[in-house]
Amino acid sequence: MDAELTSLAQSAGTTLVTLMATAGWERARDSVVRLWHRIQPDRAEAVAVELDSSNADALAAAGSDGEETLSELRAQWQGRMRRLLIAHPEAADALRSVLDEIGPPEQDASAASVVQHAVVSGDSRVYQAGRDQHITDR
Repeated sequence: MDAELTSLAQSAGTTLVTLMATAGWERARDSVVRLWHRIQPDRAEAVAVELDSSNADALAAAGSDGEETLSELRAQWQGRMRRLLIAHPEAADALRSVLDEIGPPEQDASAASVVQHAVVSGDSRVYQAGRDQHITDR
């Protein structure tokens, strides 16, 4: 398998899992199932069930700081996409179209515009974080 198809499979798997915890999930799911119906119709229903199961896992992981689970899901879907492209290299253009259709996940506008500023003097301390922060001073 050439590098371009490998990269496409990786991008598709990552995008799909990232969208599982967004408002665009249903659209992404439907697009991927339609792709399978066109390329491997006998596997389309099984893929739909696997997508629903992965979605449930992703939602549970997103709520419990489960980066390991999300990483496993990305690897699983990258593998599924890679196997699809190995068996049907002609599906690459269709997969690219699906990725264009579902697009990259939208970023939270408030997260993209975080600005922090701190001024300290003397023996003061400042703790700043763009997200979770755990301090264990003893």
